[in-house]
Amino acid sequence: MLLNLFNEMRAAKVPVSVRELLDLHHALQKGVVFADMDAFYYLARAILVKDERHFDKFDRAFAAYFKGLENLDRHIEALIPDEWLRKEFERSLTDEERAQIQSLGGLDKLIEEFKKRLEEQKERHAGGNKWIGTGGTSPFGSGGFNPEGIRVGEAGKRQGKAVKVWDQREYKNLDDQVELGTRNIKLALRRLRKFAREGAAEELDIDGTIDHTARDAGLLNIQMRPERRNTVKLLLLFDIGGSMDAHVKVCEELFSACKTEFKHLEYYYFHNFVYESVWKNNLRRTSERFSTFDLLHKYGDDYKVVFVGDAAMAPYEITQPGGSVEHWNEEAGYVWMQRFKEKFRKIIWINPYPKQAWDYTASTHLVRDLIEDKMYPLTLQGLEEGMRYLSK
Repeated sequence: MLLNLFNEMRAAKVPVSVRELLDLHHALQKGVVFADMDAFYYLARAILVKDERHFDKFDRAFAAYFKGLENLDRHIEALIPDEWLRKEFERSLTDEERAQIQSLGGLDKLIEEFKKRLEEQKERHAGGNKWIGTGGTSPFGSGGFNPEGIRVGEAGKRQGKAVKVWDQREYKNLDDQVELGTRNIKLALRRLRKFAREGAAEELDIDGTIDHTARDAGLLNIQMRPERRNTVKLLLLFDIGGSMDAHVKVCEELFSACKTEFKHLEYYYFHNFVYESVWKNNLRRTSERFSTFDLLHKYGDDYKVVFVGDAAMAPYEITQPGGSVEHWNEEAGYVWMQRFKEKFRKIIWINPYPKQAWDYTASTHLVRDLIEDKMYPLTLQGLEEGMRYLSK
């Protein structure tokens, strides 16, 4: 049966291997959990899912798997003779429970009364002491507290929290295919924060001390190393205005996360595509501009460059002089992008549009060709792929 759960997870694109499936089998054989849906949910998630961004996919796969099992349970129950079920039910009762059932006139009387109330009741009921419903003291319903009861429906049979997790999809915001909030953007950007060692030797190098002490036949040889410092340098260029107005919020979150994560951060704005000037203050974009030539000479080639924009524009805005919709540009936009490529070793483009929409815009193809296909969607997975490239 677990093979079906494995197949559901693979279909949901959860990166799970046969090795992890075997580990789950082994845990069940050892009796880590038994006959407990909630415990099995948490055990399966702990073994099969190695990254929290896949929790939502796991929940969907788990729900699909157990929905099928519930249907199978009902099918099996229909095949079991009613007399067998009655005997098995009676065998599981304590003497006290038998006496309580007899207070209603016996099991047959209980079933007859149940059918009668089911015919009388026309709507869902919760609580109370008569109608069929959930959480009450009536002998009929789900999740209630009457010892003479017959359970009806699914609503209250589970008192644990696991079902709430997979039904409500509490982890859907961690999905690596959805747009991000500031917290998740920070998690993705941390991949780029490679710490270089520089400065005075102020920190004990434990590994180095052990290595040198062993080489010196046990004579203690303390080694020091430079303090860890965040030396990543990031240059951000944001497309602003026009079609990017729809993405202001997520771009603000990206900018906020970058300011938190990077000590050496510089940023500028452009519209649609980069030309001979950029700016820092959008309220003064017409009067306070910064020369792109100066930008290229001001920052060293050790800066990582990230363009953020939807790359949606007329193709001539990239390919032709005078193509800008705001001013007359003497040189085509692609010329300026080539200068960026000549100066900086690593450049990527982050696109807030879904990746499946990129093929519908000719300008997006042009931009992808210019940056050698280093365009990534503004999702958790997209940012991590972009940061992985920049950190190489």
